[in-house]
Amino acid sequence: MNILMISPGFPAEMPWFTRGLAEVGVRVIGIGEQPERALPAVARSAIHLYVQTESLWNEGRLVEEVRRLASRIPIDGVECLWEPGVILAARLREALGLDGMTVEQVLPFRDKERMKQVLDEAGIRTPRHTRVNDEAACREAAERIGYPLIVKPIAGAGSADTHRVDGPDDLERTLPRVRHVAELSVEEFIDGDEFTFDTICIEGDIAYHNVAWYRPRPLIGRSVEWISPQTIALRRPDAPELATGCRMGRAVLAALGFRTGFTHMEWYRTASGEAVFGEIAARPPGALSVDIMNYAYDIDTYAGWAEAVCRGRFSQEVQPRYNAAVVFKRAQGSGRIQRVDGLERLVARYRPNIVCVDLLPLGAPRRNWKQTLLSDGHVIVRHPDLEATMEMADRIGTDLQIYAG
Repeated sequence: MNILMISPGFPAEMPWFTRGLAEVGVRVIGIGEQPERALPAVARSAIHLYVQTESLWNEGRLVEEVRRLASRIPIDGVECLWEPGVILAARLREALGLDGMTVEQVLPFRDKERMKQVLDEAGIRTPRHTRVNDEAACREAAERIGYPLIVKPIAGAGSADTHRVDGPDDLERTLPRVRHVAELSVEEFIDGDEFTFDTICIEGDIAYHNVAWYRPRPLIGRSVEWISPQTIALRRPDAPELATGCRMGRAVLAALGFRTGFTHMEWYRTASGEAVFGEIAARPPGALSVDIMNYAYDIDTYAGWAEAVCRGRFSQEVQPRYNAAVVFKRAQGSGRIQRVDGLERLVARYRPNIVCVDLLPLGAPRRNWKQTLLSDGHVIVRHPDLEATMEMADRIGTDLQIYAG
């Protein structure tokens, strides 16, 4: 079996999914914009053949390029787990006459307004919402929906260009910051904790699922510099307090007709216990969320996904073992990393539970925290008890400090 993998070296998780394909016995044909020598070693070692293309985003030209490739080498499937390339993968499948999700099936996963319209028709609770293309329409939608509200891209990923707006004056300050976005979704702000419902599906059946908890919700974590954001993969995804969100997740997948692959859904639990849909993507979560799933269950979901899409099975035993939390750290100051305080004490205290420490080295330039959640490094901890996991994660947030200058 030959699988065409779009962008096997970027973003950071893609080399591991590429490796997963090779591990289940398929030949991986990679296509991307990077030179082959620039691919991470994990991706290079997993690829049977690599094709460097001038641009992944000139669809017409790329389709013809892949058709010529397929005339020489049989292609049995096309995969992409990077948000911007999900529709591209569907278009290539259609062009080659391959099984898998079509463009029509994929579009609701990329277009947030269309997504919510489908779910509204299915009776699933979504925030009140509308699509806008200009500032006048945005103002009108805000008055109709009411404040507070959220303004975000129709085809966005993560929390990029997502803003909470608390009133008309706040809206006027926000509008110049999103003028570069072609289409926006204006929607009701839902006050509550934010969770995920992540799945690997096989022909519409869920073979594996995970629930993660964002502490705090990303809209806050991505806007306040001193916060050390956390994501916790929960040991008990089927706990009673999460049941409404999991039921909704299954209903969302059915309404959208998702068949095989990875999905990442975000949802809110209000103070009253109501579950409200956020959004869903036909791809895995980013920001090390797949890694904490693996640490929580002691499995390899990179290979598990590959086995699901290529072999139609998920053979790994899934036993809830740990809560696993990743804590992202941001340096204080600007310039280059000068020192790290508190790490040795934390390692001495939590050594059995710390499974990963990956901080920028001294002398490295500090990253722009507004552009990447990964910031200046991270620490991953795990523990069977949720309260103990949270206590460790919070200690890392307060006691580990990075300084730049």
